[in-house]
Order: sequence, then C-alpha cells, then structure tokens
Amino acid sequence: MKHDIDIHCSEFDHDLYVELLKSPYLPVDLLLDSWDSVRSAIGILRVAVASHCGGIVDTCIQYVEAVPWEDSEEDGILTVVSQLGPITMPILARIQPVDLSATKDVYISAIRFATSIDDLAPPFGDELRTSAQEQVEYMLGDDDDMPFVTADDEVKLETRIGLSKIFSSFEMELSLLLESDVIVELAENKIMCRLSDLEWMCNILPKMDLMKDFIAKWVDISNNLLAILEDKKLDSVMWGLKLKLIEVAAKVLDAVGYGNVILPASSRVLLLKSWLPYIRKLKPVLDSMSNKDIAFAYKMDEDLCQSIEGAMVALVSALPSNDQADILADWIDTEQLRYPDLSEAFELWCYRTNFCREISDSLTHYRPSTPCALLQHTSSFHSGGCQVSTYAQSSYI
Repeated sequence: MKHDIDIHCSEFDHDLYVELLKSPYLPVDLLLDSWDSVRSAIGILRVAVASHCGGIVDTCIQYVEAVPWEDSEEDGILTVVSQLGPITMPILARIQPVDLSATKDVYISAIRFATSIDDLAPPFGDELRTSAQEQVEYMLGDDDDMPFVTADDEVKLETRIGLSKIFSSFEMELSLLLESDVIVELAENKIMCRLSDLEWMCNILPKMDLMKDFIAKWVDISNNLLAILEDKKLDSVMWGLKLKLIEVAAKVLDAVGYGNVILPASSRVLLLKSWLPYIRKLKPVLDSMSNKDIAFAYKMDEDLCQSIEGAMVALVSALPSNDQADILADWIDTEQLRYPDLSEAFELWCYRTNFCREISDSLTHYRPSTPCALLQHTSSFHSGGCQVSTYAQSSYI
C-alpha cells in the first residue's frame, strides 16, 4: 500500500526537500556525516523545521554549530537561524556578545602576549606576537564594548606594564651597540623589532588615552638614544634603524605639536632641541645617499617630511617667546635652512614680539578710561608694526 505525500515548495527549495526526504532512510549515526557543507545544512535545517522533522533538525544544528564557517557564510547563517526561534540557540551561542569581564580577560591576555619581549620559539614567535598585536588593534577598533574595557584600571595597568617592558628592552639593546664585540647586524634586528613594537604602541595608546605615557618616556630617553646613534662607530651604518626612529619621532612630534598630548613647556623644548638638530642633519645625508644609489631605500618621503615640518612649526609657535628665540636663532645659524622650514614660525615670532613691544610701550603712556577704550586702542596695532604672512596673522588672531 502506497502513501503519497504532497509537499508544496518553491522551485528554489526543490532540491532541499529532495535531500530532506532522503534523510529519514539513513541511520542516525550516518545522518550527521551526510551533511557536506554549512550552506546545504542550513538550507535543509530551514525546510526541516517547516516540515517538523525533529531528528533532522537536531543533526543540522549539531553540524552547523560544530564546523568552521567562512566569513561569507556567516550573514546567511544569521539570517536563517534568527527566523527559527530558540531551537537554534546552540548556533547563536558561537557569536553572541560576551560580557565585559570576558572581553577584558581576552584583552589582557592579548596585550601580555603582544608586548612579550622573551624570545619565543622560532620561526613562529614573531608571527604569533604580530598576530596578537593585530588582534588588540582589531578589538580596540571594532568592539563597541571596548571603551568600557579600556577605561578599566587593571587594563590600563597591564598596558602600561607592557609599554615599560618594551621601552626597557629597547634601551638595553640600544646601549649594547657601542660594545666592542657586538655584531651590528644582529643587534640591529633586535632593536628594529623593539622599535616596531613601540611604533605599534603609538597606534593603540591614543585609543586608550595613554599616549602621554609613551611621549613622556620618549622625551626622557631622546638625548641618550641620539647620543648612541651619533657615535662615530655608527656613522655610516644602520640607516633603516635611523629612519624608523625618525618615523616614530614624527608621531610624537605630531601628537605634541597639535595639542593631542599636553606637555609642560620644558618638555616640549627638550623634545625640539633633541630631534630638530638630528633630523636637520640626517635628512641631507639620506638624500645624498639616495641620489648616489638608486637602490638606497632609506629616504624620508614627502609625507613624512611635511608631517615633521608642520608639527615643528606648531611646536615652536606654542613655546614661550624666549625659548622660541633660542630655537629659531639656532635654526638660522645652521647651513641647512631648507629643512625643516621654520620661516612661518619665525615670521609669527617677529609679529608677536613687535606687536607686544608696541603695545607695552603704548600702554606705558596711556591710561584708558574704560575697557572698551583699551580694546580699541590695542586693535590699531593689528594693521601696523611689521609685515607678516597671512599664516602668521591668522595664527595670532
């Protein structure tokens, strides 16, 4: 006796129903192994739910929950299972948001590994550390809960500890360069690794409001590290390291110059007096070597040069007048006036100095009757005094 089953389905679902009708004839232990892809299992799950085939539904859910998904499949999976109700919770459990405590634990583990300075087993040690660093950046960029995590004191402490370890290792490796028995090439590789770690830190610390910790330490060690690099032993080697140092210094100059990190004037002066002479001296050397040898890869590109120059102009212009005068006088005295070009800062300094002197002299002999009269009196100096660029006037006003 035959029993006919009428199933109404769309042409799109026809093949899925054919597979569904074959499935009851398989033993339970073979049914799970019969699914050959996430896409087909999700399709059969959908029609099995509609047909009230509980056993097949269970095996589809078990399969989809257990096997890896491609990124391109995940949206389709979510679209289907979100329509099927509570039975698909085992699948949704893989991607549901975790609580803040779990996110915090993952971040702390990742930052510890990312800032590890121990020599991990080659050849995968550096790759694993780089992977951890990329994961930390990804979490800071794409996780909506991360602002709550990064505000946590334990997270900030762990990040500061990692930063301190990297700086300590960097300073130690750098100090060994002047040892008589050191192999420069091997030492350079280790230092470049630590310097890359510091550059990575420059990318994540602003997202945690910790960039000031980095810059304070950078300012503190600048004179010592530049004294090592300017030693005669290293005069014509380690160009890659010297260029990378300038790139990291550019990030520091940018953050301080444009007010993203606030430092006292004494620290800003120290930062400028350390790096301005070094960059001014190294750039023409790199340019010359690049002109002589087309294969020489260690040249400051145009974007880097403009970034440094703009940050230095902003830095100089925000210093007390006497400090500006010291730095500008040294800049004028040097033979390398072309880079960095501080003429805008110089014009602004001249404008401010002359303007303030005229006001001071005028007010010595003038006693306004009202505050409005004082404002009207001082505003007359904006059109006189000295001729300055539009940049200088707009910066002052």
